Amino acid sequence: MAGQGMGEYCVDIVMCIDATGSMAPILDEVKRNAISFYEKFIESMDENDKEVETLRIKVIAFRDYGVDPEPMVESQFFKLPEDNDAFRAFVNGIEAKGGGDIPENALEAIALALKSDWTTEGSKRRHVVLVFSDAPALPLGARAGSAGYPTGMPADIAQLGAWWEATDQTLGSNYQAKAGRLVAFVPNAEPWTELQAWNRYWPAFSPAGTGLPDVDIQSAIDLVVGSF
Repeated sequence: MAGQGMGEYCVDIVMCIDATGSMAPILDEVKRNAISFYEKFIESMDENDKEVETLRIKVIAFRDYGVDPEPMVESQFFKLPEDNDAFRAFVNGIEAKGGGDIPENALEAIALALKSDWTTEGSKRRHVVLVFSDAPALPLGARAGSAGYPTGMPADIAQLGAWWEATDQTLGSNYQAKAGRLVAFVPNAEPWTELQAWNRYWPAFSPAGTGLPDVDIQSAIDLVVGSF
């Protein structure tokens, strides 16, 4: 995939996928989009005369702490296309189950995504977070006393925003704000509407209370590629 003078990128993508029971009607489509993301992304980059030197994808499936036995399932980064079989197997293993009340621990998933071992390779790089959820998110720390709740989480959404801008050193990862891109397929509800104050954030809103009726992954890819 290495290019010849066209501007080469090292791209890491973390997909945060709501895996609660309410996602059952749409989860298969989300999984298909996740699996097809690599080929569509490379094709869009080629069409824009941009080359991908390395592409890695990580998946975080989230539910609810204090309710579900597996509230957060996190993969390693899969380097594609070399690790394609392992990536497919992980994605296909995600099941829609549990969830408790309506809001989920999506903000913790984003926080864990930002704490990932992001690439530092290449002269140009992108650190992309994709979120798929049909629900609002619990306030950060609302389930902090629950078993398995991750340590070192931001205290609130303001601190998470500081992590996103890489102005708060408690993040403790090699995430780079200028490389960051956040695309979210989410309902038109808090906190997703509140995040519109963030830079480099593109929400694809569905009407609140209607689930997640459509996931236009190509539009997300076009947004990300167009911002390179």
